[in-house]
Amino acid sequence: MDTIPPPAAKAKDFLSILDLDHAGLGRLLTLARQMKADRRLGPAAPTAAALAGKHVALLFEKPSLRTRSTFEIAVRELGAHTLHLPAEFAEGVREPLEDIARNLERWVHALVLRTFGQEKALKMASAGKCLSVVNALTDEEHPCQALADVMTIRERLGRLEGVRVAYLGDGNNVCASLMVACAKLGAAFVAATPEGYEPAHEAVEIARKAGGQVDLTNDPREAAEGADALYTDVWTSMGQDDERERRLRDLAGFGIDETLVKLANDDAIVLHCLPAHYGEEIAEDVLYGPQSAVWDEAENRLHAQKALLALVIS
Repeated sequence: MDTIPPPAAKAKDFLSILDLDHAGLGRLLTLARQMKADRRLGPAAPTAAALAGKHVALLFEKPSLRTRSTFEIAVRELGAHTLHLPAEFAEGVREPLEDIARNLERWVHALVLRTFGQEKALKMASAGKCLSVVNALTDEEHPCQALADVMTIRERLGRLEGVRVAYLGDGNNVCASLMVACAKLGAAFVAATPEGYEPAHEAVEIARKAGGQVDLTNDPREAAEGADALYTDVWTSMGQDDERERRLRDLAGFGIDETLVKLANDDAIVLHCLPAHYGEEIAEDVLYGPQSAVWDEAENRLHAQKALLALVIS
């Protein structure tokens, strides 16, 4: 691949998995696979200087290991430079978020934002007319994680069309983004959650309108039966510590253990966006077991995000 071909329709921002249609997702995954294969070439890789001379600001209101590390490495490997902004800027107290975006667009080409409310990302994207804003996680969506997830599923199983993905636990932002991504790419999706923990109704409707098969159940065994991929996320995320005991009680029985793995297909893979709480949402022997694709999934954050930045930034 000598150059990055121009997209049919280029979105300025990536705030939601909805910002990429079926063709856009396919194109990004193809480029991510190429970038992963080419990484061994280092500076000699055809896409190594895809963003030479560009600048990308990172604004992380929430702590991060995988997202921060992979975005920083992605920017550097594409030949661009990072600008780290203090986390408190995302609060919008010192100055309005809109004004921060209006300043940044005079200096940098993109902003990678990890924050709480989706409205913050929307405000900054709207105000920064020339600034590409990338959603690195909000309470509503985690679209960059979904890119790595579908990349890993296709890499390990050889396809996405017709794959059955079972998500177990809390129907949170990770669940919502993955569900829509699966729907767009032809994978069937089932979410097994306790009552009151179902994925957002709007996300379910969006996925179904995209043509995806989306099922909801309160029975984890039903979801795991015949699944090609079992997926889970932590039950108590950042900002939910005061709800921990209640959430552990409510979600008991929805963790991925050896019993659920045996209900899935023989070649099924296990996915987790990490960090993991052993003995809660996943058993330690499953996370480190032969069917775990968790570490490939974590690595693929880098390659998927490299492709994303290369496609989004002008």
